[in-house]
Amino acid sequence: MREIVKIHGIGLDKAGRCTHYHTELDVAALLCGKCRKYYACYECHDEMEDHSFEATSEAEPWPVLCGCCRNKLSREEYKTGSCPYCHAQFNPGCSLHENIYFCK
Repeated sequence: MREIVKIHGIGLDKAGRCTHYHTELDVAALLCGKCRKYYACYECHDEMEDHSFEATSEAEPWPVLCGCCRNKLSREEYKTGSCPYCHAQFNPGCSLHENIYFCK
């Protein structure tokens, strides 16, 4: 049986879209390097936790979670632009926040 991983955030729908990012393509949850929880976005994280979102290191094997199928993804899988398991497309605009989510 596959583990169901929780996505944290504000006003989430079933695919992990939040009040901050809620287009059809906003289905990737990101892992905070400090609290080790997957959040819909860094804004949700920072409103809900007592610390700022911390980027994950390059050594982190699964820094992204697909909100559609709930499979954990590597950084490389995420950067292809879609989930390799369910083929859900990810928002290309998220690359603007790459420095928030991933250490270089």
